[in-house]
Amino acid sequence: MITDSLWPILMLVVLLVGIFSGYSVAFVLAGTGVLFAFVADLPTVFLSMGVSRIYSGTLTNWLLIAIPLFVYMGLMLERSGVAERLLTSLARLLGPMPGGYAFSVIVIGIVMAASTGIIGASVVLLGLLALPMMKEAGYSRQTSSGLVAATGTLGILIPPSIMLIILGDTLRISVGHLFIGAVFPGLILGGLYIAYIAALALFRPGMMPPLPKSDKLGFAKTIILLLQDLVAPLVLVVAVLGSIVVGIATPTEAAGIGAIGATILALAAMRGRLHEFGEVLRATTKTTVMIIFVMLGATIFSLVFKRLGGESLILGAFLGLDVEPFTVIIMIMLLIFILGLFLEWVEITLIVLPLFAPIIIALDFGIPQEEAMLWFALLFALNLQTSFLTPPFGYALFYLRGIAPDGYTIGDIYRGVLPFVLLQLTALLLLLFFPGLATWLPQTLMGAG
Repeated sequence: MITDSLWPILMLVVLLVGIFSGYSVAFVLAGTGVLFAFVADLPTVFLSMGVSRIYSGTLTNWLLIAIPLFVYMGLMLERSGVAERLLTSLARLLGPMPGGYAFSVIVIGIVMAASTGIIGASVVLLGLLALPMMKEAGYSRQTSSGLVAATGTLGILIPPSIMLIILGDTLRISVGHLFIGAVFPGLILGGLYIAYIAALALFRPGMMPPLPKSDKLGFAKTIILLLQDLVAPLVLVVAVLGSIVVGIATPTEAAGIGAIGATILALAAMRGRLHEFGEVLRATTKTTVMIIFVMLGATIFSLVFKRLGGESLILGAFLGLDVEPFTVIIMIMLLIFILGLFLEWVEITLIVLPLFAPIIIALDFGIPQEEAMLWFALLFALNLQTSFLTPPFGYALFYLRGIAPDGYTIGDIYRGVLPFVLLQLTALLLLLFFPGLATWLPQTLMGAG
């Protein structure tokens, strides 16, 4: 005889077995929920609540329209050639100094992250543009591959980020506040990358030798070209984030502005290659459908899981511990990091986040609850960013391995990302001990936590 407290535990076990068996996560989530609804003898009419929740919470959710718009914006920017031109300009300026090309890659990664939240596109684009040049210049394979993989994942944190949209919808907090709150953590992480590369360039310049000067444009001409190449992405970033900050557009409307701007840039660059426009639409549809289907499956799973007492079980387990609230959130962050070694961020966000949110609400961290939820959401996002880089299933590692030049091994990539994982954990600790890094800017600019 199965006791009531065992049902949610069995659900989690079956879910993990299904995920690791290789089946589609969306169908595993929904199938596990439906299976346990019948096995646990829940009323059949109970599943109709899932249909209602899917319709009202996902299919008619205005906020989620921003997901395909930002996906489309990112893919169109990839086709526009903005990153390639900007990297060329930066390489002219910084390349002749030790580590200069690496600095250029970081700057491009930050600019691309602020223009799009598509990790796969960013990693592949940076890898195709930067790795051959760094290999030719004699850069360490480990350092160059780690740098490209880590820099390409900045888009998951720096707004506009698809992860932040889903976090905001799941936690019922303002996506605009999340976007603004993520600015400082994102810049801190980028700053840590720059500091690390600067230290390598200073103490081990042989790992990142300078590039030979390719032309003689002169300093002034180089600066002018750089500023020209910066105009388009900066205008797009200001249009998207600025419209949210000043309150003239919601995140969804700002995503529409970004999509239009990216289309104009890309069509000007394509010059007749309109078949690429269709490819972008197909890729946008594929990515959006994957995310939405996982959301639908997670809705069914969480509905049944909560009905069988799963939420109460987890809440009681954490709140029953005789520890400080700060210790609880450290335990949660550790669990998320471990899950990130094996699962995708979408799965963790839609399955785990709704279970931990009530715990954060119930605890007193010495700051207003709205600020605590914003802080927790950004801790969650920064933690999950490491999941793209941590073996064995870091997706940025697989993206990079697929396009890396000859001579780059998976071992080079794994060893190369380890310093950057440590830098990400350093940024996570800074945010953990200084919540104001997440809450101060939204309070100042938007008057809320």
